[in-house]
Amino acid sequence: MRLLVIEDNRSLVANLFDYFEARGHTLDAAPDGLTGLHLASTQVYDAIVLDWMLPRLEGPEVLRRLREDHGSDVPVIMLTARDELPDKIAGFRAGADDYLTKPFALPELEVRLEALMARVHGRQRRKVLEVHDLKLDLATLEATRAGQPLHLYPACRKLLETLMQASPAAVTRQQLEHALWGDHPPDGDMLRSHIYELRRSVDGPFPVKLIQTLPRTGYRLAVPHASGDA
Repeated sequence: MRLLVIEDNRSLVANLFDYFEARGHTLDAAPDGLTGLHLASTQVYDAIVLDWMLPRLEGPEVLRRLREDHGSDVPVIMLTARDELPDKIAGFRAGADDYLTKPFALPELEVRLEALMARVHGRQRRKVLEVHDLKLDLATLEATRAGQPLHLYPACRKLLETLMQASPAAVTRQQLEHALWGDHPPDGDMLRSHIYELRRSVDGPFPVKLIQTLPRTGYRLAVPHASGDA
């Protein structure tokens, strides 16, 4: 599990790193809200642990921007000393998936993250992604467009899933590379080759081209505007 911890308490961050890295998880940390928002919107994480009281940008605003401006549905647990019911309601309304008050036990945070990931994966297994006439069944891994089956290599299927999950938002090259290869992408521009193959299958035989290149950013999968997206 790859976690992002957005927290300004260095001692707490150190404890979280010691505990979760010892259990085989990978963690990144941000000491303030703006840095956390940047990491959360440009990198791929399985879940985010988010403090409420943060320098530069408070937790609920980080969460609101992540959900509304970046279209992210990454699971988020708010970790805060604010334990009043109105605070909890505000956290959930901002887009939190869970809410844990300080002080807390590390094993409780761990089991909450595990339960949250199990729920998310359960939803994904039952889910059929749809963009325009393109469908991807996450249970069977069958992709179709306009009712026609698409024959995709595993790497192309993973790229398609990542783009459809984010649609119509953009996905950076770094996010796509991480989805395919984790923290160890290969040398050379293998991503471009996989995108080329994905385009051949998804867009080649069809008049509406869904995969769009965003220069210096990455790619997105969406129906072009009438003015014509490239």
